[in-house]
Amino acid sequence: MRFRAKIVDLACLNHFSRIINTIAKLAKTCILRLTVCKLYFILSDKVANGGASMWCELSQGNFFDEFQMEGVAAEHNEIYLELVPENLSRALKTSQSAKAVKMKLTNKHCPCLRVAVELPSLSSSSRIVTHDIPVGVIPRRMWNDFREPSVPDFDVSIYLPVLKTMKSVVERMKNLSNFIVIEANLNGEMNLKIETDLVSVTTHFKDLGNPPWASEDGCQSSAQGRDLESMAEACIDIKKLQQLLAGQQVNPTKALCNIVHKRIVHFILLHEEVSLQYFIPAIA
Repeated sequence: MRFRAKIVDLACLNHFSRIINTIAKLAKTCILRLTVCKLYFILSDKVANGGASMWCELSQGNFFDEFQMEGVAAEHNEIYLELVPENLSRALKTSQSAKAVKMKLTNKHCPCLRVAVELPSLSSSSRIVTHDIPVGVIPRRMWNDFREPSVPDFDVSIYLPVLKTMKSVVERMKNLSNFIVIEANLNGEMNLKIETDLVSVTTHFKDLGNPPWASEDGCQSSAQGRDLESMAEACIDIKKLQQLLAGQQVNPTKALCNIVHKRIVHFILLHEEVSLQYFIPAIA
């Protein structure tokens, strides 16, 4: 099992660093899945326990100048590592003006992801700052626990309002309640609501637009044949939503959410070569 990679392009490096920062805000630990073409960052708290789950996918070719890996076996050419994304985020913070960043899987005293940051220096010799990030190697028998979550059979799919606006609304509401109700319909309308014994606050968004799921790939959803005005809703933990919005450094070109009535809210953020999915289960 081997892995080594290198990023030389500064724009790619900063973009990669921002993605890792976003992931570090969403997950204390996560699984890094490496394949020949892609990297995946996976958080699968069991939704049954009220945990959120995340699936972030990026094509290595858009970030890395060199990328070599050998998986556990020829027919299973993948590597699954458990790591603390905050450690990787910290290691990359030193790379703002780096000439190059190299990553390598090593095993000195324990398995580590070594991040070597080559910094510009005034003399001819370069300065290299090395971070060894401990990782756990996930055995083959457990890989199935980290499969891509299926897109739920949603009642409503809607584009999100500008994330900055949504973030400031949610931050204000967070001081009033631990829970927020997200409701939306197929008429491009979405409401964020909190209701407590003392206060009831609703923010309305209009003309957001609904993605053309059903027509594109024949993807059947319970949204078909649904009354355009009728709202699907889910009450979720406001902290989890705030984490998602506060950690956003990916600046998605498309952001949407699917609601399974009273069951789950599924967010999808897309930015060119990166897709981030985040699932927050509803609170009964």
